[in-house]
Amino acid sequence: MTIPMAPTDARSGPRQTAGSSEPQPDCPFCPRLVSFREENRARFPDWFNAPVPSFGQTDAELLIVGLAPGLKGANRTGRPFTGDFAGILLYDTLLRYGFARGDYAERADDGLVLTGCRITNSVRCVPPQNKPVPDEIAACRDFLSGVLSEMQNLNAILALGRIAFDTVIRAAGLKPSQCKFGHGEVADIGKGRKLFGCYHCSRYNTNTGRLTPAMFHGVFDMIAAHLGRSGQDARIE
Repeated sequence: MTIPMAPTDARSGPRQTAGSSEPQPDCPFCPRLVSFREENRARFPDWFNAPVPSFGQTDAELLIVGLAPGLKGANRTGRPFTGDFAGILLYDTLLRYGFARGDYAERADDGLVLTGCRITNSVRCVPPQNKPVPDEIAACRDFLSGVLSEMQNLNAILALGRIAFDTVIRAAGLKPSQCKFGHGEVADIGKGRKLFGCYHCSRYNTNTGRLTPAMFHGVFDMIAAHLGRSGQDARIE
């Protein structure tokens, strides 16, 4: 896959628009992630290997925020939660609750369409060992702020994990101390928007029973009720 190059300036490198919701393919903000990106481009030239863009339309009423792309998941396919274990439960649930249409086949060209839902990550580039550091989370937060600003119909946000939850809180201009993360916890973050906390649908959490499908669906029941949707088993064929 060929990655288009970002416009450059001889003095400052790739240009980035203030308030933008999407980083350029060669975003320079995090040196450690840039180095890892270059390493992966050399090792896996056919992979996406760039900041992963948000998936879904800006007029959606639900935003799902994860942590960061997985090395062999979104970093490979170029679509959030696509190609790794976490995406199986997530996309199955989105189909079940009517937030997606089609079939999830673990690749970006499977034809799956999100309906009233958008997915993004707190950190857009894959980090070594799937663990971004605080400076990288902070550097990427402006992109999430841009996503929140451009989604005028946004009413519900699902944060998968504590880092995503706290990042949304900060991106909304609040302090993490004002809203406590917990599975099934709900916070009012202003503008009529509700933030729903949920354990991340990672392989570790599901294999250990920290997060079960029933627990995951329970949070979606709450979201569906908040948005006035019919809820469970609303799958679109």
